[in-house]
Amino acid sequence: MERENITTVKEFIIIGFTGSLKIQIILFITFLLIYIVTFMGNVVIITVIRSDCRLHTPMYFFISNLSFIDLWYTSSTLPKILANFLSEKGTISFIGCILQLYFFLSLGVTENFLLAAMSYDRYVAICNPLRYAILMKKRVCIQLVTSCWFTGFMSIVIPTVLIARLPYCASNVINHFFCDISPLIQLSCSDTHLIQKFNFITAIVVILGTFFMITVSYIYIVSTILRISSSVGRKKAFSTCASHLMVVLLYYGTIIFMYVRPKAESSLEVDKAMAVFYCIVTPMLNPIIYSLRNKEVKHALNKTLSSGRSLSLG
Repeated sequence: MERENITTVKEFIIIGFTGSLKIQIILFITFLLIYIVTFMGNVVIITVIRSDCRLHTPMYFFISNLSFIDLWYTSSTLPKILANFLSEKGTISFIGCILQLYFFLSLGVTENFLLAAMSYDRYVAICNPLRYAILMKKRVCIQLVTSCWFTGFMSIVIPTVLIARLPYCASNVINHFFCDISPLIQLSCSDTHLIQKFNFITAIVVILGTFFMITVSYIYIVSTILRISSSVGRKKAFSTCASHLMVVLLYYGTIIFMYVRPKAESSLEVDKAMAVFYCIVTPMLNPIIYSLRNKEVKHALNKTLSSGRSLSLG
């Protein structure tokens, strides 16, 4: 089939979540509440860290950046998902779909690199505490975060361009609740073997590469903690990285399943269920994990709330 004979797709229809009107209403309310909790939770984390000088450390600098990423990561999909619940036919323009794909993937990749940078921060803090102030000074932290953002947004340019240039002639109905790689590739009427292979290699390099760096960091961290003679010292050392480890396990557990597996084993229905977890639930849980398991954050939050009450009473 000649490319010029292929009808250009101007918009996609997003199926989203099927079910009765009652189920649609329940899902809309649930996702709206999740979005509100996610948005408010991450804003609170950023505000508390910025307002309390005791939290102006490398670890909390990375946490505030993670919250900022999660704000935009969730916002790249959830507002459109909520809007589609309210429309009879959920549509998104071709440009809007490609932009959503680009920002969703770029922010996700940025989070991968940021979690790896955070594991390096914990490695230095526990394994090289005497050199921590030198190795993790402000300039180094800013460079690490800037590198995460730059690499995250640049590494997705080629996959996005390749998918945008695919001919879509069979259908314009996306069997998903947002524009992701697999459902878009499945709509193309051309041979996508090379693109799938390129995307698979990119996913392996980014996801498994950063996961490997995190794993190596924690091997050294755990071996160092086990050599601490005091049980109190071991508990204190482990508590400084427990929240980060929980976030890593939640995030990587789903994205490895989603993006680092042969497409022959891919099921769009399973993908939709898993995608709900890593792109909607996990960003909501991150601020909860960091606030509930971190005494310093809880103390700073209580201080901020107390100050707010005092000002309102005054």
